[in-house]
Amino acid sequence: MSVTFLASAIVIVTGVFWGVYWVPVRALAEMGLDGAWGTGAITLAAVVMLLPWVLARREGLRGQDPLGIAAILLGGAAFALYSIGFLYGKVALVVLLWFFSPVWSVLIARFLLGMQVPPLRLVAIAVGLVGLFIMLGGDGGLPLPRDMGEWMAFVGGILWAFATAGMRLRSTVAPLPAAFLFALGAAVLSFVLAPLLEPLPQVEGADLAAMAGTALVTGALWWVVSIAGLMWAALRLDPARVGILLMTEVVFGAVTAAVFAGESLSGAEIAGGGLVILCGLLEVWPVKARAQGGGGT
Repeated sequence: MSVTFLASAIVIVTGVFWGVYWVPVRALAEMGLDGAWGTGAITLAAVVMLLPWVLARREGLRGQDPLGIAAILLGGAAFALYSIGFLYGKVALVVLLWFFSPVWSVLIARFLLGMQVPPLRLVAIAVGLVGLFIMLGGDGGLPLPRDMGEWMAFVGGILWAFATAGMRLRSTVAPLPAAFLFALGAAVLSFVLAPLLEPLPQVEGADLAAMAGTALVTGALWWVVSIAGLMWAALRLDPARVGILLMTEVVFGAVTAAVFAGESLSGAEIAGGGLVILCGLLEVWPVKARAQGGGGT
């Protein structure tokens, strides 16, 4: 099994897993941890769980490239915006706006990193932009995010594109220390935003145990195990490929939100979202073509 295949499989599974991440986030909000407080609790739980391991193996972070570390922290902050966005917008639209990030990845590769961009990737950008305009402006309004959840996902996707590029180029941090930094970046941003979005939660004693248990389990499964795997895979794949493979989350997010939360999309939102997904498929196609044309290994 090649490293690229294993890394790609891990990213796909991570996408499926994160497709249902909105469920514990909204569950915590219903318990009283609304706004960024719930994401803060989840990510803080992950930080606490990983801290003893990181302290015992401090050499894992010693001598690392500061820009690589900053990229991981930025990735965590981006994911925090994504997580919080589930409370302020439709799940499917939040996911789709987040996964507009391949467009930003291509632009970063071309104009900031000076990489050559195949023509089909330029077509992908055009398709993605058309999809975005239809999805956000299909009701005749301006093609801009319409609520706080959509804005958080949109900005988070841009930050994620920068973060994955930085991790790919400058980070050699091992998966578990990387997961610690990732959760730390998310926790810091969450607690900065928390008092600006919602008042300090008033928690009853009986509810505290349920909140703590949900936060710990969510932090362990999503922010420790899956993020450690994603960090390992992101170092071994092109940033745009990471964004594309994570699109499994789009399907699972939309389906689970429709089934369990009763959310539905308009015709324009479905059409625009379909073009955003097509953008991702077009973007990754040149990579596949080169791999197939290389004779195999």
